[in-house]
Amino acid sequence: MGLDTTIFGTKTVSDILKEIYDNSRSKSKQVNALIGELKPLVENIGDATLVVPMIKEYLEVGVKNDEHLIKMVALVQRFDNGSKGSEADFFNPEELAKLMEQSEEIGKKLDNKDE
Repeated sequence: MGLDTTIFGTKTVSDILKEIYDNSRSKSKQVNALIGELKPLVENIGDATLVVPMIKEYLEVGVKNDEHLIKMVALVQRFDNGSKGSEADFFNPEELAKLMEQSEEIGKKLDNKDE
């Protein structure tokens, strides 16, 4: 599978990898900005115990989003390699169930953040 392989629509493997990289850089800048904005609000240890878990959760959502993109590329690569072999090698019910579960968890976290 090459980097110019189209995955869906006009998205290529290269586009997905660039999106993962861009997301990581953007998330880093956003976290640094968020920490910079929250620093003046932390006046004692009690304030820190409230702020740090929010930052941690924010980081985890971004990391999980990138993990899903990486897993998607891995699935496409496996499918590409699997087309040369048997379907049994490609479809692993446990992995698919785990991906669906993780996707639902992220969706719920994002819904809760929007509320």
